[in-house]
Amino acid sequence: MSDLDFQGVGAFDPFADANAVDKSDAGTKDYVHVRIQQRNGRKSLTTVQGLKKEYNYNKILKDFKKEFCCNGTVVQDPELGQVIQLQGDQRKNVSQFLVQAGIVKKENIKIHGF
Repeated sequence: MSDLDFQGVGAFDPFADANAVDKSDAGTKDYVHVRIQQRNGRKSLTTVQGLKKEYNYNKILKDFKKEFCCNGTVVQDPELGQVIQLQGDQRKNVSQFLVQAGIVKKENIKIHGF
């Protein structure tokens, strides 16, 4: 039993693929990653990472909250920089919004999740 590699319930890291270095994906700096994190039960968080630093994250968050009728926050992560967190599964809404607003091109958005 001790020889098995066991990951506990809280050991899942949704940002593991962002930290992994993939040579076929050279230049991942220009991608915007939209992820979903499972909370408890049916609750989930949507995270948006990789927007350019020249954008005002708080204004984008304010537009997200108003457009999608959800709550959210901007979190400062030491490794990933600023990350926008939204309540609920907003992956499709966020990607459509970013493309329509002209912030990111459609081919530069990567949607992660189950």
